[in-house]
Formats: sequence, C-alpha cells, structure tokens
Amino acid sequence: MAVPARTCGASRPGPARTALPWPRRGPRPGVRSPASGSPRLLLLFLPPLLLLPLLAAPGASAYSFPQQHTMQHWARRLEQEIDGVMRIFGGVQQLQEIYKDNRNLFEVQENEPQKLVEKVAGDIESLLDRKVQALKRLADAAENFQKAHRWQDNIKEEDIVYYDAKADAELDDPESEDVERGSKASTLRLDFIEDSNFKNKVNYSYTAVQIPTDIYKGSTIILNELNWTEALENVFTENRRQDPTLLWQVFGSATGVTRYYPATPWRAPKKIDLYDVRRRPWYIQGASSPKDMVIIVDVSGSVSGLTLKLMKTSVCEMLDTLSDDDYVNVASFNEKAQPVSCFTHLVQANVRNKKVFKEAVQGMVAKGTTGYKAGFEYAFDQLQNSNITRANCNKMIMMFTDGGEDRVQDVFEKYNWPNRTVRVFTFSVGQHNYDVTPLQWMACANKGYYFEIPSIGAIRINTQEYLDVLGRPMVLAGKAAKQVQWTNVYEDALGLGLVVTGTLPVFNLTQDGPGEKKNQLILGVMGIDVALNDIKRLTPNYTLGANGYVFAIDLNGYVLLHPNLKPQVSQTTNFREPVTLDFLDAELEDENKEEIRRSMIDGNKGHKQIRTLLKSLDERYIDEVMRNYTWVPIRSTNYSLGLVLPPYSTFYLQANLSDQILQVKYFEFLLPSSFESEGHVFIAPREYCKDLNASDNNTEFLRNFIELMEKVTPDSKQCNNFLLHNLILDTGITQQLVERVWRDQDLNTYSLLAVFAATDGGITRVFPNKAAEDWTENPEPFNASFYRRSLDNRGYVFKPPPQDALLRPLELENDTVGILVSTAVELNLGGRTLRPAVVGVKLDLEAWAEKFKVLASNRTHQDQPQKQCGPNSHCEMDCEVNNEDLLCVLIDDGGFLVLSNQNHQWDQVGRFFSEVDANLMLALYNNSFYTRKESYDYQAACAPQPPGNLGAAPRGIFVPTIADFLNLAWWTSAAAWSLFQQLLYGLIYHSWFQADPAEAEGNPEARESSCVMKQTQYYFGSVNASYNAIIDCGNCSRLFHAQRLTNTNLLFVVAEKPLCSQCEAGRLLQKETHSDGPEQCELVQRPRYRRGPHICFDYNATEDTSDCGRGASFPPSLGVLVSLQLLLLLGLPPRPQPQVHAHASHRP
Repeated sequence: MAVPARTCGASRPGPARTALPWPRRGPRPGVRSPASGSPRLLLLFLPPLLLLPLLAAPGASAYSFPQQHTMQHWARRLEQEIDGVMRIFGGVQQLQEIYKDNRNLFEVQENEPQKLVEKVAGDIESLLDRKVQALKRLADAAENFQKAHRWQDNIKEEDIVYYDAKADAELDDPESEDVERGSKASTLRLDFIEDSNFKNKVNYSYTAVQIPTDIYKGSTIILNELNWTEALENVFTENRRQDPTLLWQVFGSATGVTRYYPATPWRAPKKIDLYDVRRRPWYIQGASSPKDMVIIVDVSGSVSGLTLKLMKTSVCEMLDTLSDDDYVNVASFNEKAQPVSCFTHLVQANVRNKKVFKEAVQGMVAKGTTGYKAGFEYAFDQLQNSNITRANCNKMIMMFTDGGEDRVQDVFEKYNWPNRTVRVFTFSVGQHNYDVTPLQWMACANKGYYFEIPSIGAIRINTQEYLDVLGRPMVLAGKAAKQVQWTNVYEDALGLGLVVTGTLPVFNLTQDGPGEKKNQLILGVMGIDVALNDIKRLTPNYTLGANGYVFAIDLNGYVLLHPNLKPQVSQTTNFREPVTLDFLDAELEDENKEEIRRSMIDGNKGHKQIRTLLKSLDERYIDEVMRNYTWVPIRSTNYSLGLVLPPYSTFYLQANLSDQILQVKYFEFLLPSSFESEGHVFIAPREYCKDLNASDNNTEFLRNFIELMEKVTPDSKQCNNFLLHNLILDTGITQQLVERVWRDQDLNTYSLLAVFAATDGGITRVFPNKAAEDWTENPEPFNASFYRRSLDNRGYVFKPPPQDALLRPLELENDTVGILVSTAVELNLGGRTLRPAVVGVKLDLEAWAEKFKVLASNRTHQDQPQKQCGPNSHCEMDCEVNNEDLLCVLIDDGGFLVLSNQNHQWDQVGRFFSEVDANLMLALYNNSFYTRKESYDYQAACAPQPPGNLGAAPRGIFVPTIADFLNLAWWTSAAAWSLFQQLLYGLIYHSWFQADPAEAEGNPEARESSCVMKQTQYYFGSVNASYNAIIDCGNCSRLFHAQRLTNTNLLFVVAEKPLCSQCEAGRLLQKETHSDGPEQCELVQRPRYRRGPHICFDYNATEDTSDCGRGASFPPSLGVLVSLQLLLLLGLPPRPQPQVHAHASHRP
C-alpha cells in the first residue's frame, strides 16, 4: 500500500510489524515506482504469509533488512550492557549504602516553601526600607537647601569648586573643548581607593558632578545648580554613616546636572558622551506619572528633506523618553492621517515596540498639503479608545511640523474642552519664516508647551523638557506625591551591574513673592541604587538544590530576580536600553505560568504544582519536569517574590560534623597528595569564607581553600558553616565510594575513561586522577548541565561532547574523547526522598563504537567470528558486517548523535543529527519520535552589522547643487543656514545622522549590541514504541527502524544507507539563529497582562498653565554665516548652546 508522503523524507508511524525481507538491491516486490518520481511513504502492513514469495532465489546469496524482532533483540542487548556497566561502576546502590552507614553525620532538613518565600520577601522589604529612609532624608534636605538658596545672576565659573567627573577624561583628550578653551571652573583633583562594593575607585569625602556634553557648564542656571546642590554632600555622607551598605546616592536635576556620591571618575566612552540623567529609566519614572502619548508628524510637501530628517530624529529621541509604564503610537499626516507602523492603537513603549516605530519613521515621505485637523482628530480618537490596555494617566499629543496657519479650534472644542484632559505639545522644526503663533496657541490653549527645534543640536533637550510640564501636578500635590517608586532592572552607568533604583521626586518649594502662587517646577529626582546581587544574597541558594530557585517580578511581569536573567550586553557597550525580560520569556511559556504571573502581578499569594517544559542549562535539551511554585508579594514595593522547587528538593542534607578528628580525616582527602589513589577532586567555587580568594582556575581555588583552612576551622564565624560542613562530609562520602567500588575495578575492561561522582555539597570526584586532565564539566555541580538533567530524568542520561559544525573534526588520539553517562542517586530516609548526588561513567568513544557494532550484530561477543552468509543462504543485515549498507546510530533525546557504526561519523558525535543525515532526522521528526520547541533569547549580543554604502552624504540629508552654491540668494536663505547647522553639529553629533545615537557611546566597529536569537530544541515526542517505516523518494526509498532504549535518553535507529541523493529532504535546524523575534504587529493584538503604578498625578486645579513656551526669531545673518564657515575651515566646532526656554530661565 502506497501512502503519499507530506514532504520528501517524511513518514507516518505504523504499528510494530515484521519488516519484509527484501533483497538489498533492485526494485522491491509489490511496490510501484511512481512515474513522477515524487516522494512516497510505504508502511509495512503485509501479513507474514506474503513473505514467502519474496525470499531470494535458490543459489543466490542475499542480505535483507533486519526484521523487527531482531532489532528489538539488539536494543535489549544495548540496554543490558549499559545497565550492567552502570551497576558495576556507577555505584548507585553502594553510594546509597554509604549514606545510610553515615546517617549519624547529617540531618535531613525540610524546605517549607511558604515559610521560605515569606521570610525572603520580608528580608527584601527590610533591605529596601532602609534605602527608602535614606531617600526621604535626601529629598527633604534637597528641597530645604534649594529653598534657602539665593539666586545669583552674576555667578561665575571660578566661584564654584566641585569635582567634575569627566575632567580627567577631558584633560587626557587633547581635542576636548575644555582643554582648548581652558576651563574657568575650579575643578577638584581627587585621590581614589578601590572599593569592591562599587566595583570602582571611589572617594568617600566628596561628591562627583556629571554634566551632559550638550549643556554649557558655565551657564547661570548650571552654576546656581552646582552652588546649592553642594550642600547635599553632607547628607550623602551621613546616610552612609547610618547605613554603610548604601551604594550610589544620586540627585538628577531637571537641568541635566547629576551629582552622585561617593565620587568616582566618569566612565568616558571613546566617542562623545551622550549620557543625560533625564533620559535614564529611573529619572523618567520618578519625574512623572505614566503617559499615554500620540505623536503626529507633519509630512506635507512643505517639509523639506532636511526638516523631515530633523523630524525623524526628533521622534526617535522622543520615544527614548518613554518607559515601559507608558503607551504610545506614532502617525504621520498631510490631508489624511495614518499610523507610520502596523500598530493601529496605543502600544506599550517597550524596547521592541519602540524599535518598530523607529524603523517605520525612517520610511516617512513628504507630500501633499498640511491638514492639522486630520492629525489631531486621529490623535484624539487614539486617546479615547478605551477597549485597549493603556496607562490611563497623563494623556498628551506631540505634534512635529514646520508651521501652518490653521489653529483647528473646532477640533479642540469637540474633543478636549472645557476639561482639557489631553495636553498638546507642539514642535516647530527646521529653519523657516512661518508664523509660529498658531503653534503657540495650540499648546497654550491645551495645557501644553511650544518648542522650537531649528537644528540637530536642539533635539535632545527639547524632546525631553515636556517632563517638566508633566511634573506640575506632582509638585502641586505636595506630600501625596512624595511616594518612593522602585524601577525595573537596568544597567548602572558606573559599572555596578544590574540594579534597581528607589526614586523620589524633589520639588521646588520657593515662591516668587509674598502671596504668590506656589512654585510648580520639579527640581529633579533623588535615587538610591540597590544591586541585584545584594538582593540575591538574601535568598537561599544551596539548600534549594541544583534546580530550585527564587525569582521576583514587577508589575510589568519583568523579572528582577531569576537564574535566567543574564543580559549579554553590558553597560560599557550600551546602557541606554533597559533590561526588560518578561517572566514568560525567562522560562518556557505555558498556561500555568501565565496564571502564576497574573496572580503575582495582582499582589496575591499562591501555590501551584505544575508539569512544565524546562530548557537545559546548555540550551541543547528540553525536559518535561514537575515543579512547585509558591509566591507572595513584597510589601511596600511593586514586586512579587516566587520560589520554585522540584519535588525531590523538598528535603536536603545538613552535615553535622562535630567530631573534629573526622573533620581532619575527611579534609585530608581534599589534599592533592591523595588524588593519585583517591581520584581528583574539584570543589565548587562557592563563598565558603569571607577571606577566601576567588579564582576561575579550580586548582588555584582549591589551593587557596586549603591555605585558608589551615588557618581557620570549619566552625569559624567568618565562614559559612553549612557550606563547609557539607563540603567536607561529601569529600569523605565520595572517598568511601572510591574505596568500596572504583579502586578495585579495571576501567579498561569496559572501555571506560573515567568514573565520577558529584554532590550537592560541591564535590566532583573524578577517578582515576589522570582523567581529570580531560574533564571539562563545570566544577560547580549546580552549574553543570549533566548534573541538573540527571536529577530531573529517571535512568541513565547520555551526554555526548558538544560539537560545532564549523569546528574541525575531533582528534581521536589517545582515546581522549568521551561520552558522559550519569544518573541521580535517590535516598529514602524515613519516608523522605531526596537526591543529593549524581554518579556516572565516561565512555571511550572509539571503543564503545566498536562495541556498539557487536551488540547490534549477530555475534554474541566481540571475540566470536563474524557470521558469513553462504552462497545459497539468505541472511539479515547487521550493524557490523553490513556497515557499508546499513546505518546504525544512537541519538539522544535532543537529537544529537551519540554513537554510530560508521567510522567516518565518529568525529560527528555530538552534532545535531540533521547535520549528519537530514533525510532520516526529518523522518524521525515526522514520525513524532521528536517534538520541536521554539523560543527566543532576548538577552543575546550580536556583532554590529556592516554599514551600507551611504555615498558621499549622510542618509536623507539635502545636498545643494553647484547652481545653489553660485546663487547669492541661496547663501542667505534658511536652507543654507540649516545646512551649515547640520554640518556644524555633525562634527560633534556625527552619529545621529549616520546611525543609532547609541553608537556615539563606543566604537561601532567593535561594539556588540543587544539582539534577539531564535532557539530551537528537540525532545522526545509521545511515541514510545518500536516502528518500521519507509522513506520513499522514488527509486531511492529507505527502510528504517526506530526504538527507544528503556531507562535511557537514547533512541536506537537502524536504517538503510541512501543509495542516491535524489530525495532532497528539508533540513531541520537546531542551531541558534539571529531573528527579529515574534511578529510585534501580532503580539500587540494580544498583550500580556500587566498593571501600571497605583498612583497617578495628571491633574491639579491650581496648575498655572500660562508658561507654555515662547517663540524666538533666529534669522540667518551674513556675519554669523561667515563665522561658521571660518570655524568649519579651522575645524573648531563651537560649543552647543543650550536651548533655554522661558520657564527654565526663571528657576530661583
């Protein structure tokens, strides 16, 4: 019976039937060759009686494909051989007896999930509460200092003494502007000491000041800011005296000045420093409540090429002022309005959605006529859509245009008046002579602000100052708005690593005069960092076992604690992007985890046991496991804490080595002098004692450990007694395994390179000692993939050496290539079950490949002569005699080759089997022997893409013609002025028009950037039987048989070798590949559950909206143009002047 296959190489499972003894060559009886040559799958359902006519003719010798019972016999032999070796050398039963014999040396303790998670949540709450108290002292002091400060109009740079954090870098840079002009400020030169807590050199006597490059340090506003914030130094110091564990204490000013304690030099990038505290995640969150923002961009024909480019860059910079608590959409308009991207409604302003917007904005094209009405109606409709998830707090429209006459008052009357719940911000972009009065009126009539962006130098400042306006209701709310908020996880700019920050807004409490209205300006945001490592130290680590862990998430569902939170791009390459890893992306998503995540976001307690999929530590395998989840909220924060425990980690061992003589005896087995007889010992690099020097070299670490133990005892107060006692106990227990089992066995008899045992206590003992030279597994058992997988899987877990298809073949010299086989040791002590250790062997690849051939052959042992098929007999093929025609392999549960009867495939052991035999692997997948799981790694780092050929000019920039240069009128036009502005700022902000702004912070040729990688893993499907099938490709069909080996993670496959390559099967891919991730346009249609902050300050009846922006005429003059040309010729770029608005100039 011929059944059409779905794809070439595809096949469908059939019941276990005896295979037809077809001759090896020639057409097979009863099988029609399709005329078209298209692939077919033939399942063997013929009754046994039909086998008789198919036997070879008398007088001819022929080999047939082995029958099913034969291959099942081979499988049983393989199972018995593996089990026999593991019983003799693995020592599971013997180690169980050793634990029972030493029962008086340890106690069995219980992990009580609810009590554990509540205790850790309480400890974290206490830690953060101490930071909150310090924050409040700082915010109160800052407000009082500023209120007492007397504004000085005539203040000079030489009047201010402070430590400029960037001064050292600027002095080292001969091209620095401050070096060229000579800084007038009295900059302190400090000495620093190395501090491990800050991972930096610090000075505890002073604060440091960082001022953005595009802000003039000598302006009156900045100098007054430096003057009054100097008093914060004493408060910073006092806070540290009260709490020595405090890390960075920072005041981020609304003027852009950052003052932080303790002082440390700024981490200056190779290119221009674009750091501005007002764009950091913690500042944005602390300075305003969440936002619903619609950005509309004028793309009418009047928008010139340069102006449109400025608009595109402005929109991208505006998006960078939004956090994950905000929602946004971007639309372009002329006569009609339409979204620039596939997003048809407000979407969360997360990194991936903002990336879609930024890419879409670059495709905007100017044409048509200006239609403000279309743009504003679209924006108001977006903000009124209540059927979607959004921030539901501040609502605003940001309009970028080159100018127009229409005030669209009727639109505002219809949608926004009289309550004016939506703020309107207008931006006049480019150099032009249009009347800006309508734009000012729109902003002033709708509680917004009017800004001008004449050139690229004004973009960054003017796209972030709207935050001052949004801060007004917070300031007017007074104490009600003085609530500490904790941020998402992000990278600290000063090298502390991953942190969360507690933020508190600082308000201007001054009044312009007696009886005047209360000031409504936000002075800035106070922040105190908490390193994630400090929070991790409050969690139990080694009592939960290798596969137990603690995690925490925020209201967005993002993790701040999780073992899989490992961003690959550090702040030295790009600290602009927040670290936003969703809980459902940190683990493999399923419905149970969605339910757990929702409950945690809602601040509930809960417990749930689930069966779920787990990705292995090396990301090559998928295991189906049972896990217990327990969670509680962390009070006074927006965080929720969870605990995950496997059932076998409910209990753990705690050593009780009160006998000091026994301590010394067991400790001696850690000495290298004992390794020759007792096997080599690797110890997990844990924090056993405070004075223990860490090292990545385990030999050196062991030496440091031994030297320290000669000075202190395991009961010393400076040491972790639990870790030390368990380590020493496991040293003695594994030594007894050597004594009882390993030492008297001949490993060579069974072709073993090594035997080993690894324990929860941190010991990995490898026997014999010489085998340690080729031991490549992680010395920390909890970080070793074989250890963690063995605990989660019953039976014997095979782990071939990982191979990359691009690497050179393995060198099979001196039998150094080995295959690990491991299994967990399960104890049952008084009805309490636990798995404190893993034991195993390391097979000699070449020797076991030969043994594999014999076990899958007609010989009973290796010394028996090979059976020859006589001239008048009919024989079944086997994996030894017929290895030129028959392929026999063992593949593990991840689809990786473990053993083969083909000598030329030995160097491919460890590769994904599709790279070895794509046709056969596809058939196994289509037969449901394997299931595929695809996921995305959002924390990967990728090399930068090579830049495209941009020609002689940056992308999208207007390039004047020769006729323009010869035309005198052109030289006095706005276009010429704007072009010179472009060129001038391009000397400093070159990367803004060339690539992403982040490139200015490092070398784009050498810097890696964050990216998304698609991961694909395979694991055993539901099929657990023995199947025969045919992969039919016309005249090149292949018989194959596949069967799971009991009590292992192996699949035994026997197949005919392909006769030709006519069947081009699709190759299954397992290797990680670069990806854009899941389609964002589809994801936003089903957003994940989240909750915004519980507080919102977007309205106050006493708000004064009269300060809403001023226009300033800036016509080009011949003198300025000549000066610009001279500066360009001399290569001396002028200092970018800050764009100071009326409201900023009145800061008292």
